[in-house]
Amino acid sequence: MAVSIDTVYQKVLAIANKEQRGYITPQEFNLFANQAQMDIFEQYFYDINQFGRAPGNDTEYSDMLTILEEKIAIFEKDNVAMSALAGSTATATLPTDVNFYRLGTVFYTKSAGNLIIIEKVKAKEVQLMNQTALYAPSSARPVYVRKNETQIIIHPTSSTPSYTHNAGNGNINCNYIAKPAIPKWTYTVVVNKALFNSTTDTQNFELHESEEESLVIKILQLAGISIKDTLLIQTASAAESSNVQQEKQ
Repeated sequence: MAVSIDTVYQKVLAIANKEQRGYITPQEFNLFANQAQMDIFEQYFYDINQFGRAPGNDTEYSDMLTILEEKIAIFEKDNVAMSALAGSTATATLPTDVNFYRLGTVFYTKSAGNLIIIEKVKAKEVQLMNQTALYAPSSARPVYVRKNETQIIIHPTSSTPSYTHNAGNGNINCNYIAKPAIPKWTYTVVVNKALFNSTTDTQNFELHESEEESLVIKILQLAGISIKDTLLIQTASAAESSNVQQEKQ
């Protein structure tokens, strides 16, 4: 379940307006909201790396690595077709998703039920592989290198490999992580006051519902910087540090 953007905004306003610390406009909140969501989202990958090196536990609902993987699973896109070009270039284009974030496994369907993973390597490694016949890429053991932000080159680059590079066939697929959509609190002005209006293009946070408190804290930090309220920054930072310490004990 997504986190309600209106719930987060009301909590942020209630805390920020306490003791007349200042009003956060909808425009400011939307900017802070997107930054806060992306900060939390990107931290997942660093935390997985950290917790992956630490011993886990056998408790069903409290293993940190399992919790993080569950939060990321929301953004996983599986078995998505890639468009590709026939011929010696063997260049495949990544899915045209505006929220595309990180490429995962790339594979092709050799036959019904037979998927062949295309391994990622560096360009220098391909040159070394091609120097040894037994180690050279083949249709049974293909590899790819990243050409640019949106394309990969699959090896071998023969014009007639046993896997085809024809756009639209869908035989070259990938898994990837999509980043969360940009949150947006939409409103209608009534008597000079902005009131939440969910009938327009509202976008809730797409993070796991357990991140509601973290979103409020991070947005308050950003708001404190904007309105130059040192106490608000310190309060939010202390709350965040407490949460982080509790998670990583």
